[in-house]
Amino acid sequence: MKLTEQQIQQLYKFTRQHYVEHYDVQTELVDHLANDIEQIWTEQPHLSFEQARTISFKKFGVFGFMDVYGARQGALQKKYMKILWQHAKDWFKLPKIIATITLFYFFYLGLIAFGDSFALSVLGVVITFGLVMHIMLLRKVKKRQELNHKKWLLEDIIFRGLFLGGGLLGINLFNIINSSRPDFYNVYWAIFYASIFTIMIVYVYISVIVLPKKAEQLLIENYPEYKLV
Repeated sequence: MKLTEQQIQQLYKFTRQHYVEHYDVQTELVDHLANDIEQIWTEQPHLSFEQARTISFKKFGVFGFMDVYGARQGALQKKYMKILWQHAKDWFKLPKIIATITLFYFFYLGLIAFGDSFALSVLGVVITFGLVMHIMLLRKVKKRQELNHKKWLLEDIIFRGLFLGGGLLGINLFNIINSSRPDFYNVYWAIFYASIFTIMIVYVYISVIVLPKKAEQLLIENYPEYKLV
């Protein structure tokens, strides 16, 4: 016996009731539940839809859908970092490596000349910029989701991942430098922190500017059904 369209929609509602908000994860779970319920009906045709659904859901264990959701989130975060790394590598190839070297040299000269005051100023600007962009990106993804009436996990990772990466790194560096006060007049410390600042700026630029602009393309590549939304 096959599930009806109404029962399929009930399964989508069921996943939402169990705290699965993202449509792609819902679809994965609904497909699994639907196939399992039909298999259960093959063996126990007298069961109602709700009874078969309960039996199927219990197979997910104590934490319900959370294990599946966590695994899916981990896989997409790895994909996001792989995409980010692919774009980051371009900044260490011609012609962008010229801009990368210039940025590094700027930070190096600033640290040698002005020490920790320069470092804290740079980090303050990065953190403030990160917070502002984080708020703007959250508003943008909210509008997209309201327009599409669906949430996609990769979309959330793309638009919400900035502050958890570059922003937190900037805050941690700010606290470390503010408490330890490294000797930036030492060439080795200056080179070390100039390298970190350069990598951080490249990361933030890709996270804030590049990937959000390519979000729709990335979503279509990962979710063919996104084109139909």
